[in-house]
Amino acid sequence: MWILFLVVLSLLLSFFVYLRVAGRGSFPWIQFYTKGKESGFAFRQINLLRKVAIETRLDNPTSLFWSIKQLDRSIKEIILGLRARNMEEDEESNRLVTKLLELRKRVEFDLPRYKLGLKSSREITARQRLKITLPGLGPFLTMVIENRHRYFALSYPQGPKAPEGFSWKGQQIGIHFWRGDDAGYFFKTRVLEDFYDQKYPIIHVAHSDDVMRTQQRKSVRVPMNHAATIYPLKSIDAANEIVEQSTGLRCRLKDISEDGAAVMVGGRTKVGLPLKIQFNLAEKIIVMCGVVKGVNYNRNKNVSLLHIQAVPLSIRARNYILAYVYNLFGEREKVKV
Repeated sequence: MWILFLVVLSLLLSFFVYLRVAGRGSFPWIQFYTKGKESGFAFRQINLLRKVAIETRLDNPTSLFWSIKQLDRSIKEIILGLRARNMEEDEESNRLVTKLLELRKRVEFDLPRYKLGLKSSREITARQRLKITLPGLGPFLTMVIENRHRYFALSYPQGPKAPEGFSWKGQQIGIHFWRGDDAGYFFKTRVLEDFYDQKYPIIHVAHSDDVMRTQQRKSVRVPMNHAATIYPLKSIDAANEIVEQSTGLRCRLKDISEDGAAVMVGGRTKVGLPLKIQFNLAEKIIVMCGVVKGVNYNRNKNVSLLHIQAVPLSIRARNYILAYVYNLFGEREKVKV
C-alpha cells in the first residue's frame, strides 16, 4: 500500500516539475489545466493550448479558453513564426497549424448562435431567402420582405409555371431555408393572402411555432464576391489540385468554407456536375474540386448560384482557406449581404 502511495506521489511530483519546466515561468499551470477541463476541452487540446501560450508568451494563458480574439492572435503569431523560419510549407508545421485551426473551429461552434437555433418563424429576419414547396409543385424561391406579429411578407415566389388560375391564397406550403452560420430549417404553414395584382407582388404567410432544425452546419462559411475560374471535370474521381494554365469559365465566388463554396455562373446548369474551381486567396492560388449539390436559377438575369460540396482538400489548401475564413490576417474582403 505504501509503495503504491509513493509511486503515485512520485508521479504527481514529476508532473508538477514538468509543468514548471515546460511552462518556463511561474504561471500556475495546474490552474490552467483545471480551467481547461471546466471549459470542456480535452487534455490533448489543453496541452496544445499550453504550447501556444508558451510560444506566444501570453501573460494570461487561460484567456485562450474564452477569448476568440486572443486565440486568433496566437494562431496568427504561430503562423508568422513559421513563415519567418521558412517552414510554412513544411509538412509537420502544416499539421500543427491544422490542429490549431481545428481547435479554433471547436471554440467557434461553442458560441451561443450555433447552439440556440430558431423555434418560431417570428425570429426569421428580413432578406432571408426561402424555398417553398407544394404537393407536386415546386420548388419556388422567395425572400422575406418583412416579418410582422401576425404574418410575414414574402416576395412573389419564382419557380415553375403554375396551373391556369392558380392562387397562392389558402395553399398549404412547406418552407425550407438555410440560416447563415447556423443550420437548415423546415416548417409547414399556410398562405394568408396573394397580392399578385399589386405594383410589387407579395404574399402574406401565417407564422409557425413548430420550426424544425434539419441540418447543422459543420464548417464556418463566409460571404465573398471574388473572381474565380471553373473547369468541368469528366468525373469527380479526376479531382486534383493542379493549377490550370488554360482558359476556363469565368465566375464569381460568392461564399467559401473548408468543405465547399457557392459560385455564380451565367446560364443554367444541373445538380451532380463535377467541377474544379481555381481562384486567388490572399495571394495564394487555391484549387478546389467538388460536386454541384444545389442550383438556384434566376430566370430574369439568366444566372445560377451553384452550391458545391468539395472533396477533402489538402492540408495546405485547407489551412489557407481557414486562415481566410477566420480573418487571421485581416485579408477577408467586406461583402454586403
